[in-house]
Amino acid sequence: IHSRSLEGEPGFRLLGNLANRSGCDPVAALEMKPDYIKAILKPLGMTKHPIVFITDGQNPAVLERLLADPDLGPMIRTVPEEASWVGGDLTLALMANAFIGNPASTFTGFIAKSRLALGFGHNYLF
Repeated sequence: IHSRSLEGEPGFRLLGNLANRSGCDPVAALEMKPDYIKAILKPLGMTKHPIVFITDGQNPAVLERLLADPDLGPMIRTVPEEASWVGGDLTLALMANAFIGNPASTFTGFIAKSRLALGFGHNYLF
């Protein structure tokens, strides 16, 4: 999971424009609520597998909600802040069995395009 805050109102506006063009939920990819994540992972049979969480750290409420969920919380893995760097986050996201990100994030876009180029499926941006 890649959580990105997108700096408040400009991020909501950008995601809202994408939502209008694509029909996706205008806030689900920003909020990353447990039900949203489970709706993606459950059909793939991945709710009982480790879930790696990468973030810009600007919205800790997303991680707190996921950790508090009785189903997802025990499966969430984070990279310690002192070990986190863009290359490591990128590698984790590229090699994941499934990727959930925010379509308004350029980092997420790069990951999704790279995964597609490598032939990986299960890319969820909405």
